[in-house]
Amino acid sequence: MPQLSLTDFVDIVSKSGTPKATKVREVKYRPAYTPASDYYKKIKHAIIACHKHNLPISTLEDAATNTSKHKIQNYMTICNGYTKWLSAKKTVWISPPCFTFEHAGVAVNINPELGLSINNQYYYIKLYFKAEKLTKNRIDIINYLMKNCLCGLTSDSTSVAVLDIRNSRLIKDHSNNSALSALIKAELSYISSLWDDL
Repeated sequence: MPQLSLTDFVDIVSKSGTPKATKVREVKYRPAYTPASDYYKKIKHAIIACHKHNLPISTLEDAATNTSKHKIQNYMTICNGYTKWLSAKKTVWISPPCFTFEHAGVAVNINPELGLSINNQYYYIKLYFKAEKLTKNRIDIINYLMKNCLCGLTSDSTSVAVLDIRNSRLIKDHSNNSALSALIKAELSYISSLWDDL
């Protein structure tokens, strides 16, 4: 069964025509994951550790500056954006769950990086690191899939959200579930039909 990351799936959905098929091919034949190939791994783990182990926010700047030269500028932008968003918020760590969303023989891994209680409101949060603009379509798909998979864990006091780190913006779920459900299933069916022919 094809296994896609949530980021890969959203990237595929965001494309149309030939570029969509090209992206599916790229995902299928990409080398297996290695930590060295994960551009944002160090800063992502620093953010998680900051909350999980109750470390000072200054540890993010340490992670941002103690990295390879070609990453420092991006890492500092992320560090500054995250610090600005976190400012004056009282947070408590909650271990976020991981699930898969399956349809048409394709699985999408759903893994929010953060589980936080923020001023007594609970959130499962997917971190968005890229400089590329975070569109409404991407936000809606991410939030819908997280809410769908975490439906037994969400309530009036627990929400899903995407954190656009560079812009210090937490975007909660306001998706149209019926329309998105059909769209997502159609996209997964497309991936399934194309996968074996690539």
